[in-house]
Amino acid sequence: MKPQKVIIIGAAGRDFHNFNTYFRGNPDYKVVAFTAAQIPDIDGRKYPPELAGELYPDGIPIHHQNELEELIRKHETDICVFSYSDVPYQYVMKISSVVNAAGSMFLLMSPRQTQIKSTKPVISVCATRTGSGKSQTSRKIVQLLMRLGLKVVAIRHPMPYGNLAEQAVQRYAAIEDLVKHKCTIEEIEEYEPHIVRGNVIYAGVDYEAILRAAENDQDGCDVILWDGGNNDFSFYKADLSIVVADPHRPGTEVSYYPSELNMRTADVIIINKIDTASPEDIETVRKNIEKVNPGAVVIDATSPIRVDDPGLIRGKRVLAVEDGPTLTHGEMKIGAAVVAAHKYGARELVDPRPFLRGKLNDTFRTYPGIGKLLPAMGYSPEQVKDLEETINNTDCDSVLIGTPIDLQRLISLTKPATRVYYDLEEIGFPKLEDVLDEFLNKTGLVNLATK
Repeated sequence: MKPQKVIIIGAAGRDFHNFNTYFRGNPDYKVVAFTAAQIPDIDGRKYPPELAGELYPDGIPIHHQNELEELIRKHETDICVFSYSDVPYQYVMKISSVVNAAGSMFLLMSPRQTQIKSTKPVISVCATRTGSGKSQTSRKIVQLLMRLGLKVVAIRHPMPYGNLAEQAVQRYAAIEDLVKHKCTIEEIEEYEPHIVRGNVIYAGVDYEAILRAAENDQDGCDVILWDGGNNDFSFYKADLSIVVADPHRPGTEVSYYPSELNMRTADVIIINKIDTASPEDIETVRKNIEKVNPGAVVIDATSPIRVDDPGLIRGKRVLAVEDGPTLTHGEMKIGAAVVAAHKYGARELVDPRPFLRGKLNDTFRTYPGIGKLLPAMGYSPEQVKDLEETINNTDCDSVLIGTPIDLQRLISLTKPATRVYYDLEEIGFPKLEDVLDEFLNKTGLVNLATK
């Protein structure tokens, strides 16, 4: 029989993982193309032969998703595999209709088909939406385990926006590694918080090779922490699955893909930001948890903020710079900088749109709902330059940086600026420590921990 022709519909992350774990080396299928969406400027490349394997000596082309129908017809494609996240159910089914109308089968792959088993105990941290609070949850878990003397190696969901062959396996243990691997702002936002807290983090493209490298890390490894991206599900089979839910976007935990999948498979669900969400919205999330996963442990939490210099906020006209993906496909209307602006008495949030430069205009055209906030877009040097010029040209008194990194290390600002910090803090019981104690006993790690 001839191999079935496949197009993998993705965004430079889950798509490559689905290929590596299911299609690579499988003679029953021929992947004729990837398509790319969500992230700017990641199409027009090839998935390189070094990663694609011996069945693909010329690699696999990556096209923009708007070419999907044409590609299906051109290649007489049998199957299209939807492989990215943080999209509403209606959108998923719209793509399904496009695919089916063009003559191809539409497929979603399950965790069982794509998750890799580790030789080490694994904790996964995923979410119901981008910007729910995975990062501060992961940081707290790492801190709690490291205090017990355990060696934790984090593995981050992929963000391979550069040379894919060079990015196959990346290890980050020092700030200099961010420069070595030519990281974008989006990558630095995820890697730097781990590095400065003293734990190693891996990322890249080939997640089985990454897992094996992490298990045998030169500094030792007792626990693998999967630090998820967007609201994707874990690439690894977890011994403890933790999912963070966001009551600022109630209902999306059961109406976005793969949010509900995460909810249904979670051992623990953290309802974050309950200090800033309305009681009605928090109750909506609680009811949806009860419907789809009544056996999950539920933890209530907040992400309290602090700033370096409140004097740069009080009574000032401030520009709020927030995490890029959270504002774009995450659709958030309020981020850490906005919360800080309200908490510390800013006079006004300045609208950056009249001052936008270069590619940031494209971002606002694609995501008009961003409003008066400025996403810290930095997928390319050109975007970083546009971000710097936009901030410096905005008519404001000061800049409030709500991204999880020291943005001023990457760009030069001509205006006074202050950073916003946020960490996870549980309210009442149970707490993460209680959940981790059970995990340590279950996996036998309690024998390695020192108290």
